[in-house]
Amino acid sequence: MTTLNSASMAGRPRARELGIAPGTLPVGPLNAITDVAGVRVGQVTIVEGDTVRTGVTAVLPHGGNLFQEKVPGAVFVGNAFGKLAGSTQVNELGTIESPIVLTNTLSVGTAVEAVVRWTLEQPGNASVRSVNALVGETNDGTLNDIRGMYVTREHVAGAIAQARSGPVDEGAVGAGTGTIAFGWKGGIGTSSRVVRDPASAWTVGVLVQTNYGGRLVIDGVPIWKELAPESRSARRGADANRTAADGSCMVVVATDAPLDARDLKRLAARAIYALARTGSTYSNGSGDFAIAFSTDPSLRVTGEAAPQSRTLLPTDSVSPLFEAVLEATEEAVDNSLLQATDTTGNGRTIRAIPIDRLAALLKKYGRGR
Repeated sequence: MTTLNSASMAGRPRARELGIAPGTLPVGPLNAITDVAGVRVGQVTIVEGDTVRTGVTAVLPHGGNLFQEKVPGAVFVGNAFGKLAGSTQVNELGTIESPIVLTNTLSVGTAVEAVVRWTLEQPGNASVRSVNALVGETNDGTLNDIRGMYVTREHVAGAIAQARSGPVDEGAVGAGTGTIAFGWKGGIGTSSRVVRDPASAWTVGVLVQTNYGGRLVIDGVPIWKELAPESRSARRGADANRTAADGSCMVVVATDAPLDARDLKRLAARAIYALARTGSTYSNGSGDFAIAFSTDPSLRVTGEAAPQSRTLLPTDSVSPLFEAVLEATEEAVDNSLLQATDTTGNGRTIRAIPIDRLAALLKKYGRGR
């Protein structure tokens, strides 16, 4: 069964429905990466038989020709145990020219080919001879038969083709279908923040693919001390801690603030720093990457050779954006866990974090509702 933007299980709350609201800044109307105007998200969820639990998530910075109107972008690497295709050119040139695609580790090559083919087929790209496809991954091999390489070019193209603005499905969907976080079922999560001053308002949106671990903290509460997943409780000692910490996390950050590649890299760095708030131990086996881009029209790079006028936010004004990405990343991780559902695949069952027990634990610490 392959589904497009399959909704998460009804009845599972987002963080704010439990009273979990990291930080002080207001959220956007959807509390999603798509609160940044023009950003679109598409997802394909692949569930086949007893062993295939994987998928694709695509983020498009705008709805036009991404190759002909490149956006400023940057990549920050927290720990490079991963395969983020296209990152070297992004950091060299400071631009993103393709959809950002997330999938599983062994499907990166397929996704790169699909993104290249999709780009070549777009109107106006008849003479294009080089495409920097930007594809990230996490390893979903516990719940998914990753060696089967079930993601196809058509799956990737499908996620890109049906990308849209509006609400973003979370949990065990798209590239998060088979992921695990802190021993619980992980997945896709998203959140946003709005930064206002007397002269302007900027939005920062975040989308995460959570497949990492450590010692889970939610809203400052040490969940790991009192609520452990069955899969981890069955193991003891260093092996349990090592297994729970390994994995990866991909973070995509969008903003409409006029930031150049330098400050976008600084923004992406704060997204990786934010994982510490959730209890990440940044283990040797965890590939932690953040991609950030700006949608500001004046900063788009076209084929024009003449100098162009640009609007840039001064560096002294970016601190509120740093705060925004810290808060939004933390909440996006929370949403990925809360919206996930119990998943069985490849001979294993990974439980979603139990909402009732979590709510009781938050209440014990004076948090939540």
